[in-house]
Amino acid sequence: MTTPHGHLPQPMHHTIAILGAGLAGLVIARILHINGVDAAVFDRDIAPSSAPRGGMLDIHEESGQAALRAAGLYSEFMARIHEGGEALRVLDKHGTVRLADEGQAGRPEVNRGVLRDLLIGSLPNAAIRWGSKAASTRTLADGRHEVTFANGAIITCDLLIGADGAWSKTRSLVSQVVPVYSGIAFVELNLHDVDARHPAAAAAVGKGLMFALSDEKGIIFHREPNGLLHGYAALKAPADWARSVDLTDLPRAKAALASHFADWSHTLRSLILESEGALVVRPIHALPVGHRWGRTPGVTLVGDAAHLMSPFAGEGANLAMQDGAELALALVAHANDREAALAAYETAMFPRGEASAAVSAANLEISFRADAPQGMLDLMAQYGAGADAEPSAEL
Repeated sequence: MTTPHGHLPQPMHHTIAILGAGLAGLVIARILHINGVDAAVFDRDIAPSSAPRGGMLDIHEESGQAALRAAGLYSEFMARIHEGGEALRVLDKHGTVRLADEGQAGRPEVNRGVLRDLLIGSLPNAAIRWGSKAASTRTLADGRHEVTFANGAIITCDLLIGADGAWSKTRSLVSQVVPVYSGIAFVELNLHDVDARHPAAAAAVGKGLMFALSDEKGIIFHREPNGLLHGYAALKAPADWARSVDLTDLPRAKAALASHFADWSHTLRSLILESEGALVVRPIHALPVGHRWGRTPGVTLVGDAAHLMSPFAGEGANLAMQDGAELALALVAHANDREAALAAYETAMFPRGEASAAVSAANLEISFRADAPQGMLDLMAQYGAGADAEPSAEL
């Protein structure tokens, strides 16, 4: 597009641009907003409700809850939690309950979509530019950063914050590292109105999170409000495994998936065979444990863009919100020295992310050992003795 005089229009400039309206980006925008700092958020979704809403999250006191307190939204969050969702069950492939636990106090469960809606609703309507999928980023000669979107729009900014997830377009400005496939593929499954229509499956899952693990495979589900069971069948598989299954033929696809669990209990297999709606394959990727970069002027990363890990520490969303809160608070505290703010944020974030990524990688390996669920049972015993590695998963 050109102006009437044939010149290309100047890109819109923003002092602070945040790519991604996930939990991290929204926490940043909210804390900056209540402190009188403007930031523009850009997200690929065409509307808040256009993307899958995700499953349940346990929100940790020292990280996710602390971020919500800093955002002034703690009481609103507590009004939306899923009472009793902290409960944990570990089963073997025969459906035998090997462990039943009421869960850790202080880690209430909430649906990811409900939490995201709370954060979106706390911002001015114009704060988020929906339908803005980043295609590329680059640093200009004058030190500003430029973002080109898939629709052809271009912006520039003084500070670019990459809250744009696993396949971040911002990451290339600070690091050439990319996520690596873990060797584990999840297939997303849902069952509705379970107490009336799927009572045996509902009883197996219980009122919170259920891990059924054996033979390097797993069936992992969480009960959500309103009679929904949301979860995954998980197995070791090549990265292109999904191409061998016609996911549009649901009966055949479910039968093919269930065939990997042929000697599992009928009730556990029913979580696959009786699932409703499309099957969605989600290969598990992770950045290397300890991923970090040198201080790069005017740009930083938060959440999965910075330290993508498997869901087996239950830390991803909590770290993302903690990253967002600490970055925003640093920018407020160092209002006249943005580079000092970014340096302070990254100095604390790097070791925190490394520690959680290491736990996540270890828990993933434990969960899919040949002798599973023994490794998880051993880990829970250690946790009961004072270890700090309670099994969890973000579903």
